[in-house]
Amino acid sequence: MLIAFNKPFNVLCQFTDSSQPPRATLAGFGLPPDVYAAGRLDYDSEGLLLLTDDGRLAHRLTDPRHKEDKTYWVQVEGTPGDAQVQALRRGVQLNDGPTLPARVERLETPELWARTPPVRFRRTVPDAWLAITLREGRNRQVRRMTAAVGLPTLRLVRVAMGPHRLDGLQPGQWHQVEA
Repeated sequence: MLIAFNKPFNVLCQFTDSSQPPRATLAGFGLPPDVYAAGRLDYDSEGLLLLTDDGRLAHRLTDPRHKEDKTYWVQVEGTPGDAQVQALRRGVQLNDGPTLPARVERLETPELWARTPPVRFRRTVPDAWLAITLREGRNRQVRRMTAAVGLPTLRLVRVAMGPHRLDGLQPGQWHQVEA
């Protein structure tokens, strides 16, 4: 079984949380029993999370050797210049080594659901959207990449993993998809 789930902002990609006070988890969304996340999506990130009850499928979806693309829509602080976009495309140096090249495109502001709480708005600082597609998945990689080129991430939404797309799912909604 493979489930596509739109993970809301400030929800953990696990079913339990031992912190005090406890944070929201996947347990609150009526997901089928015995599924687990195939990969991670940070607590403060939103969008497509795949869940499965099949360990081999989870490995195929998440192992970098299988080169599954992951596409993110990223709201950044500032206006991306050509040099910054090119740096992201070539790969940037992070504290754990260089990233692989990424596909990066400028986006018009996408039509997304309202986030609670909303992204802070500053009249004096512009923001912009990028579509970034990676084939690796390091911890907080997109956020670290945009920060490395001087464009801090304000909002991050994963919209695709390999052939699987968010396709209209609202935050907290899920449906079964073909593996």
